[in-house]
Amino acid sequence: MWGGRFADGPSSVMREINASIPFDKKLWRQDIRASLAHVAMLAAQKIIEAEDATQIIRGLNQIAQEFEANGITENLDLEDIHMHVEARLTEILGPVAGRLHTARSRNDQVATDFKLWVRDALDMVDAALEELQKALLDRAEEHADTVMPGFTHLQSAQPVSLGHHLMAYFEMIRRDRSRFADARTRMNESPLGAAALAGTGFTIDRGNTAQMLGFDGPTRNSLDSVSDRDFALDYLMAATQCSLHLSRLAEEFVIWASQPFGFISLPDSYSTGSSIMPQKRNPDAAELVRGHSGRIAGAMQALVMTMKGLPLAYSKDMQDDKPPVFEAHDLLGLSIAAMTGMIAEVEFRPARMRELAESGFSTATDFADWLVREAKLPFREAHHVTGTVVALAEKQNCGLSELTLEQFQQIDARISEQVFDVLTVDASVASRSSYGGTAPIQVKAQITSARKVLGLEN
Repeated sequence: MWGGRFADGPSSVMREINASIPFDKKLWRQDIRASLAHVAMLAAQKIIEAEDATQIIRGLNQIAQEFEANGITENLDLEDIHMHVEARLTEILGPVAGRLHTARSRNDQVATDFKLWVRDALDMVDAALEELQKALLDRAEEHADTVMPGFTHLQSAQPVSLGHHLMAYFEMIRRDRSRFADARTRMNESPLGAAALAGTGFTIDRGNTAQMLGFDGPTRNSLDSVSDRDFALDYLMAATQCSLHLSRLAEEFVIWASQPFGFISLPDSYSTGSSIMPQKRNPDAAELVRGHSGRIAGAMQALVMTMKGLPLAYSKDMQDDKPPVFEAHDLLGLSIAAMTGMIAEVEFRPARMRELAESGFSTATDFADWLVREAKLPFREAHHVTGTVVALAEKQNCGLSELTLEQFQQIDARISEQVFDVLTVDASVASRSSYGGTAPIQVKAQITSARKVLGLEN
């Protein structure tokens, strides 16, 4: 491969450390696609003969069929996917195959292939996240009126709608999709034609190849073109944020499935048993989603460290850019699929949710608000009065609504019988009707709006 420059071949260690084919073989579709665009442009610019281009295109299409059917036989001596394709093309066509590499380098070739792969990955993730959003919408609509405890510090705070809780994750996923979309827009420029680092003296048409590959246009600086991996970092950073959201939802499922909570029963299809305790139903899928977030964040950090301090232009360190992205993408895809399936199939237990929503004096804030609104107390005074009432109810081992009017009035004579109207969890949830609040009417409005955004309703 190296021609006359080297008298001796690489050592076995060098051969192994230098080869990237075990992982960059994932890029074969993108490599052939970019090569087809490149050779078509070379012919259009009369840099190579049309007849040679026709043979090369035929050969590349044959290789694509072979790889699709049989996979790739790895040869460490050929190092990477680019040389595997070129070597096979030479076997098919002979010396004419060498014309394909005119006016390009493996540096701009790999940057182009990797960009195409990441762009495909972004599209796949976006489609998967849309399915997760649809699952969240369906279950949120089903449970817009289902009351559950809302928590702060994992302490019962105020009752909320289960539909509202699920729609919180819809919003997180909406932001995730926007980050992936931003990354796709920013990265959609073609490095092909930047060559090794300085461009080329051939009269190539970079705009033509960019258009054929679906890019918005060519990159503007050849040095940056071959050394840029921002697009991979953008993907990993968006994937990390997305995995954190999935991990939070998974954690809630783990907690909710536990016996002390009992909010949900996970389906058999997303649970496992115990090798020794036959009664167990373990939320392993949710726990693995939670664990995957750490590995995805680690992949992001790995590439950050690889790129830190690299001088322009290409350095061999950048060969290690792909494994973290490939791993993160596979893990993210599994995590999204697992959470989508769990959301669709999980059995919610509204009676248990209501039972806990009615405990822990969750309507105390509603009582304080009533004192402000109806008894005209300043909020700080209302807060103090409410705390005193809660202490009394705790001492009596009862809920706020179970106290008598006389007991209320012994604490503050301004409390009237109308206070009982706000002490139920249903009244509490219904009262939170501000925009974005947990009142079922607001939850349903947000679901309707979300369905329109996804094109599910006119």
